[in-house]
Amino acid sequence: MKIALIAIHPYPSPQAVPLACAFLREALLSDVTLAGRVDTEILEFFTDDDPAACARTVASRAPDLVAFSIYVWSRECALAMAVALRPLLPAALFCAGGAEPTANPDGLLDGAFDFVVRGEGETALPQAVRRLLEGAQPDGIPGVLLPGASSAPLPSPADLETIPSPYLSGRLDPSAVGGALWQLSRGCDFACSFCFDHKGAGGVRRFSMERIEAELRLFARLKVPQVFVLDSTFNKVPKRAKEILRLIRKVAPDIHFHFEVRSEFIDAEMAGLFASITCSLQIGLQSADAAVLRGVGRGFDRDDFVNRVFLLNQSGAIFGFDLIFGLPGDTPELFRSSLDFALSLYPNHLDIFPLAVLPGTRLYGKAASLGLKHLDTPPYTVLATQGFTPQELVDAGRLAAACDLFYSRGKAVAWFNSVVAALRLSPSAFLAHFAAFMGETPEAEVPEDAIWGMQRTFLERIFQERRKAKLLPLALDLVDYHHHYASALMAAPPTPLSPKRLRKLDLLQEPLQLFASSTLARFNYEVLEILEAGEPDLADFASCFQATGSCAVIYPAHGEVCTESLSPAYFELLQALDGKMSARQLCRKVRLSEEEAREFLEFAIGEGIVQLASPPAD
Repeated sequence: MKIALIAIHPYPSPQAVPLACAFLREALLSDVTLAGRVDTEILEFFTDDDPAACARTVASRAPDLVAFSIYVWSRECALAMAVALRPLLPAALFCAGGAEPTANPDGLLDGAFDFVVRGEGETALPQAVRRLLEGAQPDGIPGVLLPGASSAPLPSPADLETIPSPYLSGRLDPSAVGGALWQLSRGCDFACSFCFDHKGAGGVRRFSMERIEAELRLFARLKVPQVFVLDSTFNKVPKRAKEILRLIRKVAPDIHFHFEVRSEFIDAEMAGLFASITCSLQIGLQSADAAVLRGVGRGFDRDDFVNRVFLLNQSGAIFGFDLIFGLPGDTPELFRSSLDFALSLYPNHLDIFPLAVLPGTRLYGKAASLGLKHLDTPPYTVLATQGFTPQELVDAGRLAAACDLFYSRGKAVAWFNSVVAALRLSPSAFLAHFAAFMGETPEAEVPEDAIWGMQRTFLERIFQERRKAKLLPLALDLVDYHHHYASALMAAPPTPLSPKRLRKLDLLQEPLQLFASSTLARFNYEVLEILEAGEPDLADFASCFQATGSCAVIYPAHGEVCTESLSPAYFELLQALDGKMSARQLCRKVRLSEEEAREFLEFAIGEGIVQLASPPAD
């Protein structure tokens, strides 16, 4: 039997990994009763692909069974593809499985699919395939739903040790799309009423440390750049989490990891371990109102949350928060208060979403009694609640988009609170002004290289409107410096010339140029005084220091971002380096003696600020 396993991704990204299909393929190929009887292939598509074209691609493989792995984002696309595929493969059987069919199988068996696999498919799908090979229908198999059936019991969760690793088998390349999905466990210890993760999982099951280490060593050997950890609460068992973090630090220090964590399990040691590796953490705050969170089955201790996040900030770990607006009991005022609270804790980023009333969750069953009006089809988002009118939900969405653009994508964490405080605005009020400034421009359509300019233009306007123009130069210095800092942080540091090769050169004779990773910048205030102030009170700083101006070069070196304040002559020399004229010729233009220029250029080339226009001969 030829089996086509269909993965549909939202869009091309390092997370577009067909892991669910890969697990199913391993389950099918490792089933001894199916040995030599099945031929499997994974086919990958994206939600904006033409369904008819996708169907033709699948049909060209002539499969006997087409199995779709479906999530909320891919339901409509999968249905359209199946409908287009049916006349092309009239003798084939179609099935649907995954999180979305498990939660909401309604409508999938009305002609598009022949059966649905609910729950984990590694046990149910091989059983269904065995039955089909025998010429029978896969009825009576736990988890398999046939047309006309109203329900089917979920299968017992598989023993994770019986499912081979698709990475270790060599059938799934973890470096293929620039990232790997790394499943460490299944299930969730918590039962939030808006989430499906804990449903039907039989508790939390975790893969063995032996398997985790083997996969990690494979990622390191293949130089996978980033890994997205699939574990609803990675740090629920602190001892195990710390063991994995130490292993990452030892085995894969160059890989960037993305974790989902709960704040209440973070201690000083764990925060330090997170900070000791290259990673980012996502913490599900959802709301900062304890009553709202109690209504969806979550506890919240504000003081404890603040203290745990303080440990992360103190250690230097990178983290962000999730926020949801439109939860039962939530209001626009409470949402803005939650946003203000979240931003006061200096997260690296915020991910803000409207509530999705997902089928299969406890909230879905109580939606009508709670006054939650929502879409009946994906993405199931709320349209109105007892606390939000439809327009207020739209306004909250615009505020979320403004926060994503100005704060998260704009990398404003280091200066945001100082600038907002100087305007005597709350963070949410500031972002509401920015949302008005954006107008109808879709946030997603703003390119990355335009955000810095938008920030500066908006700040110039709002500082004038709020009659704080005298503080604007300092605010712009903060914005500019941290923009250049972020660019240097992301840049690949150059390899400076060795002292031996440097001694062979007469730098005044050589055409030189700036490394691409070096940035020259002018500031209104002395940049080193700004840096020494840390997070300054703008009014206090402006009253203590004169805006005398300064010049600087910002560049990566020695494993960090360096900032050198320069005299105007040195700055002009660096500006003038064009890779054509020699430094001796340029000295006369910038009024520098050759002795001064030579000493400075030796420093600059040794630091990796400048480079030779052409490689020196050996």
